[in-house]
Amino acid sequence: MGKRQRCTKAVAYVRASTGKQEITPEMQREKIEAYCRMAGLELVDVIVEKGVSAKLKLSKRPEGARVQRLIRDGVCHVVALKLDRLFRSAADALATTEEWREAGISLHLVDMSGMSLDTGSSMGRMFLTMLAAFAEFEGNVISERTTAALRHKRAHGQVFNHAPYGYDAVDGALVPNAREQKGLERMRELRALTKPNGKPLYGYGTLAAELNAEGIVAKNGGEWHPFSVLKVLTAASR
Repeated sequence: MGKRQRCTKAVAYVRASTGKQEITPEMQREKIEAYCRMAGLELVDVIVEKGVSAKLKLSKRPEGARVQRLIRDGVCHVVALKLDRLFRSAADALATTEEWREAGISLHLVDMSGMSLDTGSSMGRMFLTMLAAFAEFEGNVISERTTAALRHKRAHGQVFNHAPYGYDAVDGALVPNAREQKGLERMRELRALTKPNGKPLYGYGTLAAELNAEGIVAKNGGEWHPFSVLKVLTAASR
């Protein structure tokens, strides 16, 4: 434990939201690097997670799992810009940081309600507990308002955020896109196929591979990935 406490090795975690990003990954990285220089931390890696929802636990995210591996390899400081970059809820934040604390790992938040926070101190842990609860409350309020607004727009055929796969935005309204509707139909068709035991024949990974093999392109004209297939099918089922 003593060796861990004297350790200055740090890993930075940067996550780009799936929606509109006000603070870009580059901006997050710059702020984190400046903080590490000021705090005397040796930044051994900057891990960037793109297009992954905050609803997933850190260990379940493709790049988030690398944070845990680096911790096992001797890194003893995890640095992020804000709490919501790392954790899906206040409970998740408190449970994970308590595990890290017992292992001698400190969490550093560069911008937590306008101030930096270090859970290596008892004061930092106390503030994290308080601020995590307030952050979750604020996030829930925003989520409720956003859900209500999107529900209203869907009911009136209006564009919300961006046109989903299968549609184009025309004068503020959603208009079916013939090519994408065919792709959506094929996606549903493959997903509906089952094995003898009743489980889906195509998981999201194999479904993405099949769509790519058939030349069915994603909304941006690129390839399909497991998460993008899941996102489209989830949106289409609403």
